[in-house]
Amino acid sequence: MTQTTVEAPAPPAGRVRLGLSNRLLARPEIGALVAAIIIFIFFLILAPSFRSAESFFTVLYQSSVIGIVAVGVGLLMIGGEFDLSAGVIVYTAGLANSMFCWYFGLNMWVGAALSMILCLAIGFLNGFLVMRTGIPSFLITLGTFFVLQGTNLGVTKLVTGSVSSTDVSQIAGYDSLGKIFASSFKIGPVTVWTTVLWWIAFVAVAAWVLQRTRVGNWVFAVGGAPDSARAVGVPVVRTKIGLFMAVSFLGWFVGMHQLYRFNTLQAGGGVGNEFLYIIAAVVGGTLLTGGFGNAIGVAIGAFIFGMTSLGIIYAGWDPNWFKAFLGIMLLLAVLVNLYVKKVSTMRRAD
Repeated sequence: MTQTTVEAPAPPAGRVRLGLSNRLLARPEIGALVAAIIIFIFFLILAPSFRSAESFFTVLYQSSVIGIVAVGVGLLMIGGEFDLSAGVIVYTAGLANSMFCWYFGLNMWVGAALSMILCLAIGFLNGFLVMRTGIPSFLITLGTFFVLQGTNLGVTKLVTGSVSSTDVSQIAGYDSLGKIFASSFKIGPVTVWTTVLWWIAFVAVAAWVLQRTRVGNWVFAVGGAPDSARAVGVPVVRTKIGLFMAVSFLGWFVGMHQLYRFNTLQAGGGVGNEFLYIIAAVVGGTLLTGGFGNAIGVAIGAFIFGMTSLGIIYAGWDPNWFKAFLGIMLLLAVLVNLYVKKVSTMRRAD
């Protein structure tokens, strides 16, 4: 009997079969991971104090304070929107908790709950106005930014007579809330802040939602092709409003950390942090055009921020160069992301 050999069909014309290297490049976080490794090695060589375990966990803490809110901002950007009020809402949350409790004599737990409701309402309003009016989220949240910044300063000055909140460390509930939002523990000589653990948890939840749930599919859909998503039944309005509320919730969480770690807050704080969240997301592989990115990449972007901001100090350099470095990283990240997006498109065509 004659044995017949069947050859595998050749790939259709116009399609490219990618190797392992290109498949890795198609991952949104790969560029950020490579950059993080290079920067880490760079500071290990140039900054001796950067090599200690204490320094590493300090970098993780610095990264977590930015990274928690950046998770929400990254999800929102994948969904095709921006939130420029994310920086000041952190301080709105802390100041609201402080003002409610100090002025009205409330337990800190009650103040924290009222503060959370306020932040969620702000996030809902941002999303509702964007979806109802069709005005770009950049402009809507820029308006919210100025409203919150002015309100933070005006109300704090009216209530306390200064531009900082009062010390609330003696109010009932402060210690118990501090254990949740601003506690730390020792591993040998190293201090580990619980915000690092919270950051890891939020990243894990966000990654699971994006990759394993229907809601994650909705997020990619409304960011990549909202009209098509609406046509196949994706709840575009609810999804985008939910993303704005997620940013506000995570801003509230970091605001609680700031309040319960430092007892008082400056009313003008948080200005400019919204750009750090966006930079962390973009450096982590999130496209400004929406529909592409993941939570792991955003976390790596925040880690790069933490390494750079402290590594420059450990190296004994002028810290004013930090923002110049961020600008360079942002430009490089945009170029890398465009290439990664191209590779990813080729992969989907395979």
